Amino acid sequence: MTLMVDAGPLVAVASRRDGAHDRCVELLSRVPRPLVVPVLVVSEAAHLIGRHVGPHAERALANAFRAGELVVEPVESSDWDRISELVETYEDLPLGIVDASVVATCERLGVTRLATLDHRHFAVVRPLNCEAFELLP
Repeated sequence: MTLMVDAGPLVAVASRRDGAHDRCVELLSRVPRPLVVPVLVVSEAAHLIGRHVGPHAERALANAFRAGELVVEPVESSDWDRISELVETYEDLPLGIVDASVVATCERLGVTRLATLDHRHFAVVRPLNCEAFELLP
């Protein structure tokens, strides 16, 4: 079963000082592949990893994509309507474009399992493809 991956677990894996490091390493190393990462999440994670951990960790992220350990999922043109709708619907959170792209991508691909540390946002969102996401770890 496919697992969608948000930025938080990627950053936690890259930083041994992150409080969620061990949980995220364990999760991402044991779950079946593919590990799918929406393209907007790639940018967010790379920025945070480069800024808070360093270029060596950002290079390790790039290598994980190059090796096929992580698979990038593009934002389809049809996703933008749903992203806009989600940003408007959940503007009080606020959800934001990157998190909305995660939801829209999950919906389009039929993914119900989401690796995220952002349970506050994703526990509130009601996706179209399931009653609620299974949030891991």
